[in-house]
Amino acid sequence: MFAAGFRDLVKPHWVRIVEELKLSGGLPVPELQRRLGGSYMGIKDQCEALTKRGYLETWRVPRQKIGRPQIMYRLTEKADPLFPGAGALSLELLDAARQLFGDTAPERMLLHHFQQLRETWRPRLAKAKSLVEKATLLSALREKEGCFGRCKYDPQQGFRIEEYHHPLQEVFEIYPNAIQFELRVMEELLGSKVVRREVPGGRGGPARVDYEVATLGLKEE
Repeated sequence: MFAAGFRDLVKPHWVRIVEELKLSGGLPVPELQRRLGGSYMGIKDQCEALTKRGYLETWRVPRQKIGRPQIMYRLTEKADPLFPGAGALSLELLDAARQLFGDTAPERMLLHHFQQLRETWRPRLAKAKSLVEKATLLSALREKEGCFGRCKYDPQQGFRIEEYHHPLQEVFEIYPNAIQFELRVMEELLGSKVVRREVPGGRGGPARVDYEVATLGLKEE
């Protein structure tokens, strides 16, 4: 998950706080304590330490009932480099390829990138005994490539991978066909239809992308 800036987050409990805030978009200390365990003052001290280093900031949310506004913690822009970017497939490199080899060169490079991942991951996924295990393993492999998310299952929506960070997000905005390249590889590896849904951020949490696996409860469209 973490790339540049990791040296500033050598304490495991700091990493866990950053992960929870990335997934949620912002939480108060009591909720962080509930999710992570430990004491209220311990979690608060850790949040304050991260705030002093510039990784967190606070804002106040009025309570629905009588009482002081609730103090919430969320990540700042300084925390962005903790989550890997495009790396070798930077926009600058893709643009250079376009100038040197023509307009189709960037998409050919992106297609080749995902095909390489498919061939690298296929032997690992072949060891999985079920589709759930295979999808969970795929999520873990994607995280090693810089994605950040969680696997979820419920009877109504079935199995899905919720992703809150993708290192190629800026690339996808310029080359949207790459989204389909990636989705096709995921379907080939899982042997199942996968529906990709973009979920906008809001009061319920940060923006994310859901990958819903059809044969694990999702009704195909």
